[in-house]
Amino acid sequence: MASHGFDLVDRLKIGGGARPVYIAGPCVIESRDFVVEVAGMIREIAGRHGVPLVFKASFDKANRSAESSFRGPGEEAGLEALNEVKRATGLPVITDVHHPEQAARAAEVVDVLQVPAFLCRQTDLLHACGETGLPVNVKKGQFLAPEDMANAVEKIAATGNKRVVLTERGSTFGYHNLVVDMRGLPTMRGFAPVIFDVTHSLQLPGELGHATGGSRKFHSYLARAAAGAGVDGFFLEVHPNPSKALSDAATQLSFDEFDRLIGQLEAVSTAVREVAP
Repeated sequence: MASHGFDLVDRLKIGGGARPVYIAGPCVIESRDFVVEVAGMIREIAGRHGVPLVFKASFDKANRSAESSFRGPGEEAGLEALNEVKRATGLPVITDVHHPEQAARAAEVVDVLQVPAFLCRQTDLLHACGETGLPVNVKKGQFLAPEDMANAVEKIAATGNKRVVLTERGSTFGYHNLVVDMRGLPTMRGFAPVIFDVTHSLQLPGELGHATGGSRKFHSYLARAAAGAGVDGFFLEVHPNPSKALSDAATQLSFDEFDRLIGQLEAVSTAVREVAP
């Protein structure tokens, strides 16, 4: 089942049989210098593989587990850091917005807006993102069936913006666990291009009490399965030292893991496109 295709950014198409897009970067902006350095390394790795890349990092992680958790530098400093990433690397960037009033401000800097999973039903936020005219990546809520995401697409389309991408990041399975139903990927591709979120599908929410745990050791298995299902892109959080990351330390990938995984995903995705009807 082919998804609808459009230009995610200039000369970078998503869906419609195009090769997969990679959205990669650290979970959160730990500092301006940090995010620029990481963006440069990720660009180098993606460049060696010749894959299309959009850099991601969040200026605020508004749904952290504990009061003491690091949230990021905030909107003003975070957007300045992302603007510096664009200047220094030439990469397009994507970031999360949590409130309707953040959408227009973020759209002055970033190339794609992202709606977090917990907010994927927030009509005012979806409308505000759609009204910017930028492509909008909506993460599927852990509490929704795949077909329910058609409503999110329709809400954004109501603003006249048809450039909507959906991201699968796992579904709640009991307590402190997520599972990925691969049947949901072709279901959602029936009404929008679909990205598979490798990192957050590995999470064990709240497992550590004060923070979310995870099972990074399974990253290649889930990612290759999604590639086999024909997804239009991959979302991966990448950090130079995952165990020391200030957010999502249990699931972010190292540069070496990111490098190896791209090769595997490209091989599977190419094979799938070659046999697609």
